[in-house]
Amino acid sequence: MHLSDLQIRKAKQKDKPYRLTDGLGLHLAVKPTGSKLWQFRYRYMGKEKLLSLGPYPAVSLADARRKRDDAKRLLVDGIDPSVRKHLEQIDAQVKARMTFKEVADEYYESLVDRGLAAATLRKKRWHIEDLAKPLHNRPIDQITAAELLHLLKPIERSGRRETAKKLRATISAIFRLAMVTMRAPADPSAALNDALLAPKVKGRAAIIDENEFGQLLRRLDDYTGWPVIPAAMKFQILTCTRPSETRGARKNEFDLDARTWTIPPTRMKMRREHKVPLSRQAFSIVMENWSAIDDVELVFPSLISNRKLISENAFNTVLRRLGYSGDEVTAHGFRVTASTILNSREHNPDVIEAMLAHQDTNVIRRTYNRTTYWDQRVELMQVWADLCDQFRSL
Repeated sequence: MHLSDLQIRKAKQKDKPYRLTDGLGLHLAVKPTGSKLWQFRYRYMGKEKLLSLGPYPAVSLADARRKRDDAKRLLVDGIDPSVRKHLEQIDAQVKARMTFKEVADEYYESLVDRGLAAATLRKKRWHIEDLAKPLHNRPIDQITAAELLHLLKPIERSGRRETAKKLRATISAIFRLAMVTMRAPADPSAALNDALLAPKVKGRAAIIDENEFGQLLRRLDDYTGWPVIPAAMKFQILTCTRPSETRGARKNEFDLDARTWTIPPTRMKMRREHKVPLSRQAFSIVMENWSAIDDVELVFPSLISNRKLISENAFNTVLRRLGYSGDEVTAHGFRVTASTILNSREHNPDVIEAMLAHQDTNVIRRTYNRTTYWDQRVELMQVWADLCDQFRSL
């Protein structure tokens, strides 16, 4: 006789477990605790076995019968339902471990192995750990484009269009890794290219007027704070390097006899070695800040410790104390200043780009133009240093 929902609901627990039979191997096991569990008894390869189909009422009577019938069809095909269930559980567990966070961590480790700059790694870690946190525990093969859009749109609406764009790029890279390792069928972020607003392009704040730049240099000369910082800032201006490259300058990167500074690929934005000719003025700054102590590696060490770099915000902090807002000038903008003034004075644009360690956007030109314009750069670097002295007197 088949069971009914009424019989099942009225079944009370007893001191010992008992069963209510529904037929064709299906029964409901009632435990002394009152819990009720559907089970299917069957024979496979001459051996009696028991398959759990789930608890009642989460699994209804109709669901239990459907699961029993599915198991019987597997038996007809020569498949053990218990083995099939076990394999499905393993597959589910494996997929559960294929979360976005796990693939993202692998992606991040690959960036570390490739030797990306510390600043780049910090941004990628911020993308993964903070901005993409809602995706962490999601199986990566189940994440949809709509889900990613829901994550990115609030960032975009807050005015951080560039952040939204770069986060989408990071997520896309993570999905590409998942695809080549067979953990995701596609990259859903690819569908979002036209769904996000283009970032508002804002150049580096910089002073490009020669008179105003001369005034800045005079103010920097008169700065009364910790002397290493303005010295480093002047060195950055004279060498047309990025603030991070100057802050990290180490003594073993300098050839004092040849008066050159070679920045290793690991500290360059484009991951290529950059050799800088030192003007008389730049070389003088190096010698004034050169430590005779062998253990001191940095040319411009922090006030806190001679083993630590100057703070990332130190240069811009000095500029604010000199009365300049972030909309007027930034330390990174010094490169814009040099480029603008030198181009306006009709110096060779290719030499200026080489001096700034810019990579040519033309792929063919970048491939075949291997000259570094070294002699011209030596000359131009001295011209720029002399111009800075001239601007001071304007």
